[in-house]
Amino acid sequence: MYENNEYACSFEFALDLISGKWKGLILWHLSHGTLRYGEIKKRMGHITQKMLTQTLRDLEKNMLVTRKVYPVVPPKVEYTITREGMRLIPIFQQLQEWGGHMGAKLGTAVTCSGDPQLPD
Repeated sequence: MYENNEYACSFEFALDLISGKWKGLILWHLSHGTLRYGEIKKRMGHITQKMLTQTLRDLEKNMLVTRKVYPVVPPKVEYTITREGMRLIPIFQQLQEWGGHMGAKLGTAVTCSGDPQLPD
């Protein structure tokens, strides 16, 4: 997975784990609770099915999301953020605050729908 890559520091490695247009948003939505694939797709808006599938696989591989498949017809698959994934949420909340601040400074309207519920 990451054995053959060399990183200058842990920050670079962390960015490699979560970089990409969709990873942070998916984790943000999953921090509100377990979601099925279709629910994630609906909340993400204009992400393609292929990109959502690929991104969820990456997040699962990086131990930030778990995937549970139920043996039913039609298939039922649920995604849950892991404890390691939840450790990112306070950082994302700070980014959200900073984004709101910068949006106001630059004259860009920015809105968010809800904050995640952090575990005790």
